[in-house]
Amino acid sequence: MPLVRIELTSDRSRAERRAIADAVHDALVAVLKIPARDRFQIITTHDAADIIAEDAGLGFQRSGRVVIVHIFTQAGRSTETKQRIFAEMANRLAAVDVDGADLFVAISENGPQDWSFGFGSAQYVTGELAVPAAASA
Repeated sequence: MPLVRIELTSDRSRAERRAIADAVHDALVAVLKIPARDRFQIITTHDAADIIAEDAGLGFQRSGRVVIVHIFTQAGRSTETKQRIFAEMANRLAAVDVDGADLFVAISENGPQDWSFGFGSAQYVTGELAVPAAASA
């Protein structure tokens, strides 16, 4: 059950924002095999001047249409799985006009005790929800 924050420039239309969100989610469903309705996304738009994303010394130029994706998920995914997430996301986002140079993705891991889906309860801890098996992804 990833929680995904998508930060992008405000010049993108609502339709473009939804297409980007759908592509991000579809990549996670494809790679992590999560249920399609296991979708928690926050989309935030910013003036282009309010997103500073340089090349980290890799020698490429980003445009003014950067998309930053931050995925919060349970610990246990392999490096190979994370690499597949990055590649699948870049591929699916390219199809909705997000250049690979403009995509920045970060994954933050945590444990079952770090999630509450409502009612002030940690449902993975109480047993109301089964902890997803990271081994399958």
